[in-house]
Amino acid sequence: MENDMYDLVIVGGGPAGLSAGIYAMRAAMHTVLIEKGMPGGQIALTKDVENYPGIEEIGGFELCEKFLNHAKRYNLEIRENEVAQVEPGVDYHEVVLSDGTRLHAHSVILASGGSARKLGVPGEMEQYGKGVSYCATCDGFFFRGKIVVVVGGGDTALEDALYLSKICAKVYLVHRRDEFRGSRILQQRVFAEPRITLVLSSVLESIVADDQGVTGVKVKHVQTEETQDIATDGVFIFVGFLPNNALVPAGVKMNAAGYVVTDEKCETSLPGIFAVGDVRQKYANQIVLAAADGCVAALAAAHYVEMRKAQAARK
Repeated sequence: MENDMYDLVIVGGGPAGLSAGIYAMRAAMHTVLIEKGMPGGQIALTKDVENYPGIEEIGGFELCEKFLNHAKRYNLEIRENEVAQVEPGVDYHEVVLSDGTRLHAHSVILASGGSARKLGVPGEMEQYGKGVSYCATCDGFFFRGKIVVVVGGGDTALEDALYLSKICAKVYLVHRRDEFRGSRILQQRVFAEPRITLVLSSVLESIVADDQGVTGVKVKHVQTEETQDIATDGVFIFVGFLPNNALVPAGVKMNAAGYVVTDEKCETSLPGIFAVGDVRQKYANQIVLAAADGCVAALAAAHYVEMRKAQAARK
């Protein structure tokens, strides 16, 4: 049991959480950030970032380190631990850690991010780590000179298909529609890459494997229903992300897709609890938007805590 009262507990150490930490420390808030793994979130898994304003090109891990070092410069307390539960209260909120530690806080920022959406096809989970991957920059090295299949049609799928085309002998890009959702510039690069073979208007039906791992996939054309067998050494799946909302307390409003609904201050339907980054409902998920969320939420939390303390002093 910890009796120390924090002004703010930040749950998650991605761009949104670290940005919140920077602004919270600049506002002189007594703050702790809890991250169960390596700080950085999804950007730590990204090879190249080319759309963060002011930085024309940077590796995802390097940008992650810059976020982290910037936060550490302000002496932000960072704990490597897992949050088990967030319990809202009237006088204060509690954040329960996996080791039973209870942190008391005037405000909480949920920056828990999102995780890769699964296709749910036969062989997917059975072959995870044996040829099935959700991160090209993590696992692409193991498929150097081999044949791989990429599934998806958004920016991530196109970016990672291009990345894999530089190290693999051939890349099949499977997408359920006849055109991609990704940005035009990425589409142009994909169309111009001779190592990428497009398999459009098609869905992945199953992943085939032997004792050594993935050996191929079965693909079905959505209109003709004809099936095609593609021999491959690996399958990279990029069909979107789901919000990591398991820690969102009961009473916090969420939309039908499970994203937390907030106001313009990133505050949820429960006073003093904020949501930022990929767990929050918004138009687009980008690093710059996650960082902006962190800024807004920290400033709003600082104002909220000041008001709470002022009210308590008048009693």
